[in-house]
Amino acid sequence: MRFFSQLIRKIDETTSSNEKVAALVYYFSLPIDEKDKLWVVALFSNNRPPRSVSSSDLRSWVVESTALPEWLVEDTYHTVGDLAEALSLMWPASSESMAETSLTEIIEDIRSLKCATLDVKKEKVLWYWNRLDQDERFLFNKLMAGSFRIGVSKSLLTNALAASVGVSSKIIAHRLMGKWTPDTTSWHKLFIEYDSADEVSKPYPFLLANTYSQDIDMGSPSQWAIEYKWDGIRAQVIKRTEQTFVWSRGEELITDKFPEFERIKSNGTHDFVIDGELLAYDDHPLNFQLLQTRIGRKNVTKKIQSTCPVAYFAYDILELNGEDVRHKSYHERRLLLKMIVDDLNVQELVKMPKAYMFQNWEEVSALRSEAMSQNAEGVMLKNIDSAFESGRKTGLWYKWKLDPYSIDAVMLYAQQGHGRRANLFTDFTFAVWHYDESGQRKLVPFAKAYSGLTDAEFEQITSFVRKNTVEKFGPVYSVKPQLVFEIAFEGIALSNRHKSGIALRFPRIKAWRTDKSIDEADELSTLVKMVK
Repeated sequence: MRFFSQLIRKIDETTSSNEKVAALVYYFSLPIDEKDKLWVVALFSNNRPPRSVSSSDLRSWVVESTALPEWLVEDTYHTVGDLAEALSLMWPASSESMAETSLTEIIEDIRSLKCATLDVKKEKVLWYWNRLDQDERFLFNKLMAGSFRIGVSKSLLTNALAASVGVSSKIIAHRLMGKWTPDTTSWHKLFIEYDSADEVSKPYPFLLANTYSQDIDMGSPSQWAIEYKWDGIRAQVIKRTEQTFVWSRGEELITDKFPEFERIKSNGTHDFVIDGELLAYDDHPLNFQLLQTRIGRKNVTKKIQSTCPVAYFAYDILELNGEDVRHKSYHERRLLLKMIVDDLNVQELVKMPKAYMFQNWEEVSALRSEAMSQNAEGVMLKNIDSAFESGRKTGLWYKWKLDPYSIDAVMLYAQQGHGRRANLFTDFTFAVWHYDESGQRKLVPFAKAYSGLTDAEFEQITSFVRKNTVEKFGPVYSVKPQLVFEIAFEGIALSNRHKSGIALRFPRIKAWRTDKSIDEADELSTLVKMVK
């Protein structure tokens, strides 16, 4: 635990990528239990233990054990902005030490609490709190709450592992894909004696697009292939050794959510890994919210398949008959992809959307303007000479989305933020006008949003909230309806799970409309009309 704590401190104290990689390389070189090292890799890969103790129980144990007033514990939490850190600061300094205890041992103890009684949880947590120093206690709290998130990107971790074990970063990135855990593999098996047979189900790291800006020098449009950007689930479909797998971009194996792909095991003559977008589809792309009904179901029945039919829009190929073809150019990969799609001959399920080529940027802009009529959310620009790299690389792919929807709304509720904005109100609930059955005009909440304002604006809003609070519900402050904001969002759908009857996709604050009164805010009927 001592070495792990030192590693986190070194990473937390620098913004330099090279220094973070160096700290990881040094840690991996230490003569410590290899399972500890594997847990560090898992933690930085978001493969962390689930929450084992509720935050409310942790707060109540601090209040009970330290005799601190509850209001002080709550205010400290909101001031610090991180519960794990706040609790570690409020607990008395320990005279004992557990520095030599392994990270694995502590994680195993934390996991054992998941099904323990409340008394057992309390006894174990207090036992650790009384023996860990402040930094170790902070990390213990983060692990116990299932909220371990430290500033190391997957690319930095991959580079550190590549330098540590002497394997290329591309190979390391591939080995880290999937839902492995320290329980199902070992450091030696994963990085030293890697078995290629384990690759049967594994996808490749995804290539991500940068956001297009007119300030970017794109050169000639003839260098770029233009595709519509579809609003679905980015996924890789794998067919290897008469088995089929579907992986989402979030490295979730979602094969069971899309049983339609079972049929491609017996179609075609090639093994492959293809990249594309899963869409709710019935002769044309349907709303993304419909697709989410599948992801949330344990069993995808025939009825669900009929009410939410899907299609896979394939736009790239990464592997053909066991050969990695990512190094080939976009143009070459498209030819291979066409061969695969034609060979599968399941056009109702696997489609290959058209890629457009233009001679001037005005034509590209015109195609983008037609995206909404195609139920697309914009266009993708792909360099025709580019290889399929891992992560977000400049100059390869760009996304040029349509301008978002927007609507003017009234702020009704506010919550404080976290981290450096813990002292500010940054999370808000917004409402629009609606006439009820009696004809009375009321404000109806319809969305929550938090991003899009400057620190100075958040400070002004915080001052307003403190002066205009009507009622408080735990951390939520009800305020006088006086402030109007422009809310931008990417999509909208009807929803019986929300009081307003609608659900927005990616709502965010576009602007604080200080020039408008609440009477000028939009009505719910305006939002309903936006639903396709």
